[in-house]
Amino acid sequence: MLSAIAIVPSAPVLVPELAGAAAAEVSELAAAVLAAAVSLPSRWVVIGTGDGDDVLGPDGVGTFAGFGADVRVRLSPGDDGAVPAAFPLCALLAGWVRGRARPDARAQVRVYRGDKEADTALAQGRQLRAEIDETPDPVGVLVVADGANTLTPAAPGGYHPGDAEAQLALDDALANGDVAALTRLPPPILGRVAFGVLAGLAGPGPRSAKELYRGAPFGVGYFVGAWQP
Repeated sequence: MLSAIAIVPSAPVLVPELAGAAAAEVSELAAAVLAAAVSLPSRWVVIGTGDGDDVLGPDGVGTFAGFGADVRVRLSPGDDGAVPAAFPLCALLAGWVRGRARPDARAQVRVYRGDKEADTALAQGRQLRAEIDETPDPVGVLVVADGANTLTPAAPGGYHPGDAEAQLALDDALANGDVAALTRLPPPILGRVAFGVLAGLAGPGPRSAKELYRGAPFGVGYFVGAWQP
């Protein structure tokens, strides 16, 4: 059964070994991410996006070596000495968050192709909810996804001031548990498909929604929150 949902960004800068001097700038964000994740039970399903649909874990090791530091992460308790697999970023972040917030947890990662239509993402979220509801044990869902990456002149996606409106709509939808709004996100929202899956999973809406962080410290929209389904 679905017992809790945490929403965090897909931000490698959360990892201190990757953040360097920026670690202090993201301390508030990192604290919010861990606070959201610690509320989840010990069994996780992670929702994220990638180049194609995939299901990962809970066994296996990933590494942030491709981002500049060989920081090993796991999706379940165990030895980090295994040969790292080619995890997508959402799985790497999920493993890092798990190790910091709930090292006893076991996570399965559902990766969804990032160019799906909104109706498809919504339907897949509903299907995932049906699967979770068949499980007698409490299951927590961790959504790992970003907003727009075009929000400041130094943003990695270039600067598009008009995308701030789309980011505000996303942040408000997540803060208020507005699943209908999550099905109408425009392409500038990088995690559009993951948020669409969340809309299907949590429909018709959560019992409560709590905002823990919103901001764009590097021109990328980051939101952290906790929903009670």
